[in-house]
Amino acid sequence: MSSNVPTVRQIAWISIVPHLLVMGLIMLIWYQFNQSDFALYGALTYLIISQLLRRIIAREHRKGMLKIKLEAYEEAIPHFEKSYDFFKRNNWIDKYRFLTLLSSGKMPYKEMALNNIAFCYSQLGDGKLAKKYYQKTLDEFPESGIAKASLRLLNSMSNTNNVE
Repeated sequence: MSSNVPTVRQIAWISIVPHLLVMGLIMLIWYQFNQSDFALYGALTYLIISQLLRRIIAREHRKGMLKIKLEAYEEAIPHFEKSYDFFKRNNWIDKYRFLTLLSSGKMPYKEMALNNIAFCYSQLGDGKLAKKYYQKTLDEFPESGIAKASLRLLNSMSNTNNVE
């Protein structure tokens, strides 16, 4: 399903190392069972585990992203709020997502959730709430490039409207 909504996925390349180690460990386990195709079975097992972890643990985030792709922004917000709350309560899962979710994403799920909530509000035409959530993102993640750029854009649009 294609969408006109922009998606940004930054990769933390250093996290590839633990992924390769986990995959190697899984292959070693398959090798212990004298499987001639241990590398194939190990790689497939790794892919299945990584997909299951992301689908189960980050399910609210995935539901929100699906709603965004369907341009159902109002329906997406509660999913991102639940995702934010889950990862705030379980910060260690987000902090070590390269192992807990086998995810190479550079941006924490909490940051993605806040940015996505702000994006949804901006798409709904509620600039005030969009600004609030982008600012909340910057309060928690001062280096958030998406929040900085979006907040500058919203502020410049407000300034332009005030001039006219």
